[in-house]
Amino acid sequence: MTDADQAREDRAREDRAREDAVEAALGKLDLDTKARLLAGQDMWSLPAVPGIGLGSLVMSDGPVGVRGVRWTADDPSLALPSPTALAAAWDPALARRAGRLLAQEARRKGVHVLLAPTVNLHRSPLGGRHFECYSEDPYLTGAIGSGYVSGVQDGGVATTVKHFVGNDAETERFTVDSVIAPRPLREVYLAPFEAIVANARPWGVMTAYNRVNGTTMTEHRYLVNEVLRGEWGFDGYNVSDWMAARSTTGDVLGGLDVAMPGPQTVYGPALAEAVRAGEVPEHAVDGAVRNVLRLAARVGLLEGAPAVVAEPPAPVDGQALARELAARGFVLVRNDAGALPLDAAPGRTVALIGAAARDARVLGGGSATVFPERVVSPLDGLTAALPEGALTFAVGADPSDELGPAGQGFELRAVCRDASGAVIGEGGLPGGQVQWIGEDLPAGVTYETMATIEVTGTYLPRESGEHAFGTRGLGAFTLAVGGRTLWEGVQETGDEADPFEAFFGAPSERARITLTEGEPVGVSLTYRVPDMSALPLKAVVFSLLHLGPRRDADELIAEAVAAARAADTAVVVVATTERVESEGFDRRDLTLPGRQDDLVRAVAAANPDTVVVVNAGSPVELPWREDVAAVLLTWFPGQEGGAALADVLLGEAEPGGRLPTTWPAALADAPVTEVVPAEGRLEYREGLFIGYRAYEARGVTPAYPFGHGLGYTDWAYESLEATAGSVRVRLTNTGTRPGREVVQVYLAPLADGVERPASWLAGFAGAEAGPGESVEVEIALPPRAFEIWDEEARGWRRIGGTYEVRASHSHADTRLTATLDL
Repeated sequence: MTDADQAREDRAREDRAREDAVEAALGKLDLDTKARLLAGQDMWSLPAVPGIGLGSLVMSDGPVGVRGVRWTADDPSLALPSPTALAAAWDPALARRAGRLLAQEARRKGVHVLLAPTVNLHRSPLGGRHFECYSEDPYLTGAIGSGYVSGVQDGGVATTVKHFVGNDAETERFTVDSVIAPRPLREVYLAPFEAIVANARPWGVMTAYNRVNGTTMTEHRYLVNEVLRGEWGFDGYNVSDWMAARSTTGDVLGGLDVAMPGPQTVYGPALAEAVRAGEVPEHAVDGAVRNVLRLAARVGLLEGAPAVVAEPPAPVDGQALARELAARGFVLVRNDAGALPLDAAPGRTVALIGAAARDARVLGGGSATVFPERVVSPLDGLTAALPEGALTFAVGADPSDELGPAGQGFELRAVCRDASGAVIGEGGLPGGQVQWIGEDLPAGVTYETMATIEVTGTYLPRESGEHAFGTRGLGAFTLAVGGRTLWEGVQETGDEADPFEAFFGAPSERARITLTEGEPVGVSLTYRVPDMSALPLKAVVFSLLHLGPRRDADELIAEAVAAARAADTAVVVVATTERVESEGFDRRDLTLPGRQDDLVRAVAAANPDTVVVVNAGSPVELPWREDVAAVLLTWFPGQEGGAALADVLLGEAEPGGRLPTTWPAALADAPVTEVVPAEGRLEYREGLFIGYRAYEARGVTPAYPFGHGLGYTDWAYESLEATAGSVRVRLTNTGTRPGREVVQVYLAPLADGVERPASWLAGFAGAEAGPGESVEVEIALPPRAFEIWDEEARGWRRIGGTYEVRASHSHADTRLTATLDL
């Protein structure tokens, strides 16, 4: 018997042992306990059942870091680059390494189930949460998602692939009916989920808020029971998105195993009563409990069942990997005359420009947010990397003139008091944000005893002038600065359409006060806690907001121009804000906020050696892109982003990314822009044609095509051999530096008898070589690449004929072709 055969036999024996333990445990449970086990006992966990040796399963967001059960800076989390950045690396093995690191973080925080990855597609560039998803392409999404899931589960931690399915925009996401025809549903939107189930065997899936073709996803018997479980063989647990479960009978018969959060859900006592009333057969409850027990067995929480991972992988250096991930995901989309890497000769100077260079945005907004122990901004990274005196900084333009959470310069704590004014608990705060949901409260504090919460501490101003302070959140507040009450009042509900956005409230300016640079001042925001005894989910969410002195925009740009003119190279960092890209709402346009476009134009006119760094999680318009020397996309690069940026700008690392999504020249060029439902329905009228497939069908040239990205060396594609099962490509590094190329294989039918895109991604592989070295890569062509979903036969059908096989640098840059007859 070979080692591989022995390993398979060992896995099969352990699988049988786990199933035996699951059945034994299930047989000991009464109906009420089974029903209770399917309902969250609080915001993040399921109840323990000591009588059968079952521990409490703990879940946590999210895709870029493991928050744990507390949303607080007192329990910091490693913050990795955004999923768009991870997909931009085009490297499933790298995604697997990221997953192993997140499993390590989960174990550190006592988390058994990670609520990730998000594998919905970039259907329209207006999707507000696209930074949390991977790509517009289902094949690339499935490959990166499979790597991520495998890595997390390598560490003995479960994943929940989400949001199943059709949650590709935020507007009315709780109720929208995503109307998707069978072919695009199968070939595009379900495809990443199917690939991940086949390749990585995820232990969990999260069903979405929305409906698909008229049926709420938590009740969708066809897609969950027949497709996910029946056709694909998924044997994990199915958890609702938070507060998505709405029907006791509909959900359990529709294949939903767990309704979150608790303690009040449609399961628990309501489910037991439905069984006793004859509305739900008990075997449906048993099936759901069996899936939960199997999950517990896999993560080591069920006595008598061997955990899938007995010994976790070797420890990972989190900061080092976060830095590597960032650089590997950076996409250099323009590099005129070799502007990058920068010339680091002695005496060379760099002007760093942009408020986003000083106050970097490293995460997208919403439930994926974590609080890292440290954040390296571009200013921090370049200051550390360049010789003293080589770097100057100018604000130039701020992405936002709106107040944001109190950040740099603030040292704050949240102090909780009871009705008598006595302190009952306190905790640290990053950014002045209180986000306590469920039992996520400081030690010793309860909702019943807490009367007020005071955000208090000091602020050290970075600039002299008039500073604005404000609030975000619903309720009664008292704001004081320097010992003086500046505002007292109540913030009411606004016109926010999404419950998530309404929950957090809109930013509101409350007062302005003149402060002096370098002179610390006391700050205090007191919130009066309302009676929440009748609420099914208790939470306190509010923020202390701040905005520095509003200087004349033209004056700031003039200062930046002067700095750029005096330097050898200008590096301008532009960015979106949390009011542009976030969970809870979609985007209205693709423009950079504020005067950032004006800033870039002015700086480029003053210094032809201008490099622009784009700090955005998804596409933005770059109207000046042909007027600058280089454009580098850094996405939301995580806590080590500034260090990685210095590595790439100075040539210590190559920008390793390729675009996972097409960047349009303007919103008007985007093939799909509909994200707002009409009478509750969002029609996916474009069918199969999203992303690069739609640009090609329409004959529209984007600003930067899917798969595009430049490194610091050049590659010659020398030979291509293609069969129905694989492609071999030989290429040579013809440059002067070592590098990595992503070889992309597209299929294009030469004469098509069915409606299909003109071409599509069928496979890819990374190739690494030193200067002058040649390398050969073999890329598997999956059978599905040649198949379509036959709507009449309700099955997959292989389409024969002649295909052009393209070995490409990007979708728009084919280097070699071969024909293949099926």
